[in-house]
Amino acid sequence: MKKVYICAPLGGNVRENLERVKRYAEYALKCGTAPVVPHFYALCLDDADPKQRQLGMAAGLALLEICDEMWIFGNTVSEGMRGEIRFCDRRRIPMKSISEQEIQTMIGGTI
Repeated sequence: MKKVYICAPLGGNVRENLERVKRYAEYALKCGTAPVVPHFYALCLDDADPKQRQLGMAAGLALLEICDEMWIFGNTVSEGMRGEIRFCDRRRIPMKSISEQEIQTMIGGTI
């Protein structure tokens, strides 16, 4: 099963962004992949604390390194996402942008 890293905004409205990433994970699962979702670190780390955020980001990049692809979700590319995109560029990890329309077609609903 292909491992896909879920790349999407987290900071700002963390609670809302965690709800969105649940949909992204569901979409990836229904596409037949194994989603890697670093956003869930925000459930045990404080994203507002720079040291804890850095710990979560470092752990996410360690997981990204073993993924087959990175899927980019959402209309906004955050600073953290830009770092993940640069990471993929340097390591030649394939990236794919997923539109809200694709998600709605696969799983329905909106957030």
